[in-house]
Amino acid sequence: MAMRVLLADDHKIVRNGLRRLLDDEPDIEVVAEASDGREAVERATKEPIDVVIMDLAMPNLNGIEAAGRILSQSAPTKVIALSMHSDRRFVARALAAGVSGYILKDCAAEELISAIRAVAAGRTFLSPEVSEVVAQDYATGFAEDRSSALTVLTPREREVLQLLAEGKNTKEIAAALYVSPKTVETHRYHIMSKLGIDNLAALVKYAIHEGLTSLDA
Repeated sequence: MAMRVLLADDHKIVRNGLRRLLDDEPDIEVVAEASDGREAVERATKEPIDVVIMDLAMPNLNGIEAAGRILSQSAPTKVIALSMHSDRRFVARALAAGVSGYILKDCAAEELISAIRAVAAGRTFLSPEVSEVVAQDYATGFAEDRSSALTVLTPREREVLQLLAEGKNTKEIAAALYVSPKTVETHRYHIMSKLGIDNLAALVKYAIHEGLTSLDA
């Protein structure tokens, strides 16, 4: 039976390219696509998926948060992070979320295919550049910054922060998260208090730095 793959990327042209590439492999079948993290979670938790190819920089819910939710709800599913960044912050957080693979967007086609087969078989697969970062961190004893968004904010606060950084207003965030506007305002207050930030521009800058969103989200 072919491995069932979900492609999650906010750029349709990227998904189309990945689909054309994988359609040539007899043991891999692309069965679903998602254009943002929230949709990826919904698709991966409602139908059998073996491997999710997850872009990390997606709107509404970034790939790291989406990967964590999928892996907490769908035990058999494996996630491969697909990113432009080999920066240790992105790598460390993706691995902490439980991804089984981390490959760069400029990788060769053979690398992506090898990654899918490896994680489906229960192994870990990292692009060479990413492996080097992980090895350096292990050698130097690098640890996640204790003041990072991952450790300071709750998952819901990170979600609200991303939506704020992407230009959503209180009512839009409340509708997206199925909560009241007052609850969103409470989350915003807690976020600013925890981070010591008192204006939206600084929040946006922080969210980009922390990889919760990107400039083109």
